[in-house]
Amino acid sequence: MICRNISSCYAQRDRNFFLSLLSKATSLSHLTQTHAQIILNGYQNDLATVTKLTHKFSDLKAIRHSRDLFLSIPKPDLFLFNVLIRGFASNASPLSSLSLYTHLRKNTSLNPDKFTYAFAISAASGFKDEKYGLLLHAHSIIDGLGSNLYVGSIIVDFYFKFSRVELAQKVFDGMPEKDTVLWNTMISGLVRNCYYADSMRIFRDMVVGGTAFDSTTLATELPALAELQELKAGMGIHCLALKVGFHSDVHVLTGLVSLYSKCKELETARLLFGHITQPDLICYNAMIAGYTCNNETVSSVSLFRELLASGEKVNSSTIVGLIPVSSPFGHLQLTGSLQTFCVKCGIVSHPSVSTAFVTVYCRLNEIELARQLFDESPEKTLASWNAMIAGYTQNGLTETAISLFREMMSEFSPNPVTVTSILSACAQLGAISLGKWVHGLIKSKNLESKSNIYVLTALVDMYAKCGSIVEARKLFDLMTEKNVVTWNAMISAYGLHGDGHEALKLFTEMLHSGIQPSGVTFLSVLYACSHAGLVREGEEVFHYMVHNHGFEPLAEHYACMVDILGRAGKLEKALEFIKEMPVEPGPAVWGALLGACMIHKETELARVASERLFELDPENTGYYVLLSNIYSADRNFPKAASVRQVVKNRNLAKTPGCTLVEIGETPHVFTCGDQSHPRATEIYRMLDKLTGKMMEAGFQTETVTVLHDVEEEEKELMVKVHSEKLAIAFALIETAPGTEIRIFKNLRVCLDCHNATKFISKITERVIVVRDANRFHHFKDGVCSCGDYW
Repeated sequence: MICRNISSCYAQRDRNFFLSLLSKATSLSHLTQTHAQIILNGYQNDLATVTKLTHKFSDLKAIRHSRDLFLSIPKPDLFLFNVLIRGFASNASPLSSLSLYTHLRKNTSLNPDKFTYAFAISAASGFKDEKYGLLLHAHSIIDGLGSNLYVGSIIVDFYFKFSRVELAQKVFDGMPEKDTVLWNTMISGLVRNCYYADSMRIFRDMVVGGTAFDSTTLATELPALAELQELKAGMGIHCLALKVGFHSDVHVLTGLVSLYSKCKELETARLLFGHITQPDLICYNAMIAGYTCNNETVSSVSLFRELLASGEKVNSSTIVGLIPVSSPFGHLQLTGSLQTFCVKCGIVSHPSVSTAFVTVYCRLNEIELARQLFDESPEKTLASWNAMIAGYTQNGLTETAISLFREMMSEFSPNPVTVTSILSACAQLGAISLGKWVHGLIKSKNLESKSNIYVLTALVDMYAKCGSIVEARKLFDLMTEKNVVTWNAMISAYGLHGDGHEALKLFTEMLHSGIQPSGVTFLSVLYACSHAGLVREGEEVFHYMVHNHGFEPLAEHYACMVDILGRAGKLEKALEFIKEMPVEPGPAVWGALLGACMIHKETELARVASERLFELDPENTGYYVLLSNIYSADRNFPKAASVRQVVKNRNLAKTPGCTLVEIGETPHVFTCGDQSHPRATEIYRMLDKLTGKMMEAGFQTETVTVLHDVEEEEKELMVKVHSEKLAIAFALIETAPGTEIRIFKNLRVCLDCHNATKFISKITERVIVVRDANRFHHFKDGVCSCGDYW
């Protein structure tokens, strides 16, 4: 219609007429017809008209038309160059964009301005490699535009897109002046890269420094507070929004809905959602996700159906909010139905959707389904890799997690979420070499800067669980900010290493620091008391937890108290404690009592505990083995044999014992009687040599719990080749004299191996650190740190 009007006009139109017409064009056909009229009226070489036309073509995704127009101008000016550089960038043609920038620099007398650099650096974000953006950043500094606010904001955003948080921070800190846009870019980038605590710090600096914030600032910061569940800080932003008149802004309201939902204030979230006059899809998504994270599945599905009935087309965020990531248990069928829906809608391959499904399937122990989805995803983001690595770690498949992490490193730089997961895998496996390498990576990527509390806490946990308690404490003391998880990690570390007194001291420090203890805190302290024989202190902590802190004990807390009493030989008191429990004692409680019976060879009470255990957890082979060993220790071999026969008849499999030792960066795993190692002959020769020296020093083989129907000599051979002895023998061959040896056993170390390791440490003058299923043992000069109390 527009162009028919043009055709019917005989009078020549001026430039302003065509510029106005171009501004109103909304389709490619209108634009091409207008272009024809521009040529007919002789404006095809008019720079202003051609520039406007080039801009409109690129906005309508007709970038080839834009390019042809540009090439038709003999001497394009800087403005036209900038328009086409921007056009290529916004049309997913980063290489063309940078080629044009290079042509501008090399083949013209024009000098790039702030817009040139802003558009070119935006284009550089489209590459997988960050080198182009780094080069452009250098060019902008040389041309004196590196400190320009507009360019600076784009550079900061660029570095965040490549997860180069330290470089983004450096550019931000170096800007002589900062406006609202730059502050917002910084906050947004930190949130996108999961640096939630740092985003809070930047937001606080912005407000305190007097920079004007806008509704975008608040809407950008709220997701960080939601992830951290910082309800108090979130309410502060809510008050700010009310004070300055942003409380009706739909983006701020949506952020507040998410915040209150994730902080378990669902009624407040629901109320705020109701205040939104015309909620858009983003608002609906926030409320659906809010219901889901509060396990209000019925409400989330109901709101989702309401959204579909309204004719609104759902997007990937809707589905991600509906997938029960935070509480998946019992929702396998719902997850499967949602996956089918996503396949029909064609959004199952969207990175955020597939990542959410991978996370849920991992948490439901459906690891094969998760891996299938991960492998089928056409576009794997860093979040996708993180989800799969974390899934393997959480399911105990630590070696696969580490292998996948190494594979990921060829495509992505890790972020705090990645390293937290991989450090957890290192901690589980006892892979200190890899843990140290990851620590080096964290330093090089500056991921521990600005008190990144989650990364530093994961490092503390990793070093402690890999046997380096001194290194763990050093890192803990260097942390400027500690949350309850950090304190728990360090208290638990002392418990693992048998230092109950230090754990109690740290617990007292924690209370004085103002950090409120959690259920995990009390569990860690009780565990430490249990392994250090601190009965009175354990009872005091339990009393404080219940009466002063008002915490209702869980099964694990009761089990710890039974363990404290039982290990100390107070078996009758432990049984009395169980009888007085306000809840029905479960397997953990009776298991603790059975373990204590093993230590003190109490067969009658062991029979009582085992009967309850066989009722409550009949598939757990460990309880049968423990009872059999108790009977063997009491020389009641017929009873021991009958228990083992039950295991055979029911086809229950005992977890095979294995021990890991790291030599250099290579892990070596041994099983009982292992002959598969390439250096097996040397290992057994070393073991024979050690055994001879130990016998001379007074060592006697502990065979009481070994099968009774074999000769004593054969019993000695059976315990001689336990996996931990093979691992120690190999480490002695492979490492220099005086080197500390660290081994990791998947089961509780047996009495014979414990005694043998004491002798070996004295004979070889080595420190030997053993982590078994329960705790650490530090052997030195023939003495164990546990004081034979384990």
